[in-house]
Amino acid sequence: MCDARGVVRRCEGTHMYLRRYERGKNGKKHSYWALVESYRTGRGSRQRIVAYLGELKPSEQNGWAQLGRRLDGEARPQPSLFDPPAADEPADDEPVLVDLKGVRFERLRDFGPVWLALGLWRLLGLDVLFQGLLPRGREDVPWPVTAAILVIARFCRPSSELFIEHTWYRSSALEDLLGVPIDKVHTDRLYAGLDQVLPHKAALEKHLQERLGILFDLKYDLLLYDVTSTYFEGQCAGNPQAKRGYSRDSRPDCLQVCIGLVVTEEGMPLGYEVFAGNTNDSKTIPEIVAAMEAKYGQAQRVWVLDRGMVSEKNLAFLREHQGQYIVGTPRAMLRQFERQLSEDDWQSVQEGVEVKLVPGPDGSEIFILARSVDRREKEKAMHQRFLERLETGLQKLAAAAASGRLHDPAVANRRLGRLLQRCWRAAAAFEVTITVLPPAETVAEPVAEAVADAATPRRRRRSPRLAITWTRQSTWSDWATLSEGCYLLRSNLIGVDAATLWKRYIQLTEAEWAFRIHKDELGIRPIWHHKSERVQAHILVCFLAYVLWKTLGQWMQRSGLGDAPRTLLDELAKIKSGDVVLPARTRDGRPDRNIRLRCVTTPDAAQKVLLNRLGITLPSRLRRLDEAVQL
Repeated sequence: MCDARGVVRRCEGTHMYLRRYERGKNGKKHSYWALVESYRTGRGSRQRIVAYLGELKPSEQNGWAQLGRRLDGEARPQPSLFDPPAADEPADDEPVLVDLKGVRFERLRDFGPVWLALGLWRLLGLDVLFQGLLPRGREDVPWPVTAAILVIARFCRPSSELFIEHTWYRSSALEDLLGVPIDKVHTDRLYAGLDQVLPHKAALEKHLQERLGILFDLKYDLLLYDVTSTYFEGQCAGNPQAKRGYSRDSRPDCLQVCIGLVVTEEGMPLGYEVFAGNTNDSKTIPEIVAAMEAKYGQAQRVWVLDRGMVSEKNLAFLREHQGQYIVGTPRAMLRQFERQLSEDDWQSVQEGVEVKLVPGPDGSEIFILARSVDRREKEKAMHQRFLERLETGLQKLAAAAASGRLHDPAVANRRLGRLLQRCWRAAAAFEVTITVLPPAETVAEPVAEAVADAATPRRRRRSPRLAITWTRQSTWSDWATLSEGCYLLRSNLIGVDAATLWKRYIQLTEAEWAFRIHKDELGIRPIWHHKSERVQAHILVCFLAYVLWKTLGQWMQRSGLGDAPRTLLDELAKIKSGDVVLPARTRDGRPDRNIRLRCVTTPDAAQKVLLNRLGITLPSRLRRLDEAVQL
């Protein structure tokens, strides 16, 4: 939606992305961009167009500031993303005769995404920071440059260090932008680069906290914390943190580590910690809080945690450290508020969402009841589905008992237990009784006279020994109807209204979204490294790539382009660089030299719209080389 100033604002729990449209007019193809908002309803995900960006007029192009001015808020020119042309490059003003038949285009390279990633790297000051952390030694390639290659590769084309050496670096324009020859980028140097970067994790987090705060005016008084897991390929015998545990990747067969990530309410990363793969989420709270306090000092921060983190011990720990919190609670705790659920004093905070405050028993806490129409429809459908499955399963059990096939009470109870476990959401909906019947004579099963003869054995049928019956529990149905779509939050922020507390809590989706980006866009899984230090360095590189991703997302959002960088990167991936080779001739027509102009392809109309919105301009040429012609 747009505010009174025409600035696009994002609704809670939604994400915006770009969609390209093309249409013909007067025999000419025109490209347009629309800003699309994705949101969830009771029937699934839906999209709506928030604004059309259209084609920028020249007068509009002048209104977009350069990248540095837009993000820093300072009236200063943005430093070039590229080094200035070398002083010894040939002058361009000399007249040259060129053999047009020999003009060719060579050395095609991927330019757009790596050029943008390098600009983000320099915008965040990571090049300068690494130069201070990793001073130049006797290495062929400076370690700060190797670190940039690792992170930019993870940002642009997530894969292994072997893939960087053999495929990605050879096909990208990073060789031209960084000045590092292809033969200098190999796995040994990249692995050594990981080892060089890892010891500076704390310094990197501290620098990014300060730099991101300046760029985007971030506040660090509300911290969102969540935990995920990522799995290994291999046995990882030398990594003590590689354990089997609850897998968020549905890979319980693999060893894993757990990652606890702290982000701001905008989803900007503040720090992370790595835990053993079998660590319970709730046990990570003391360590992550202590780590944040050690880096940034003790302050009255508000921690937002999901219900998997909640324990009375953790809440007491936060209170001891003057921490404030907004947390989810186990669903079973909702039973204590049955009376408040049935009352009518609800406050609407968003279309389809209502909340109310309930004071805690000792006055030191407040509880927030929330109910959602979309969530109610979802849970209602789930309850109905589990009810039908459970009743069908009970009917099959009863039929097996009536036919005599199921006659052992112990077996019947085991099968009933498995059925209730599969249909756990409706397990309390029925009261099931298994009755052992008195023994009876085994009777012969009748056989049709037409086929009955001496050679036809008479089948014997067991008399029923068990009877399985069930009755519907009205108390379960009443509670399900009352509680569907409801959930309970808990906080020690006394005096804050329910709407504010609820809105702060649902920002936790930013942490969940961060993990999705790590896994889907930055390829953090699976981990192929086995050494503990290399695993830690791999996660650090992914963290830095995520910082670039979120920086680009914030930049796009301020430019009215949504907050989903994937579409922008896909468009920029079409921009290439290469060499235009001009065979020069002397005045008498003899071969003189080859003039090699390293150029960048001209963006099309749609790409120009995006670049102008961002306030940046592609270079048209990178360098010029004059090569002697061998006769």
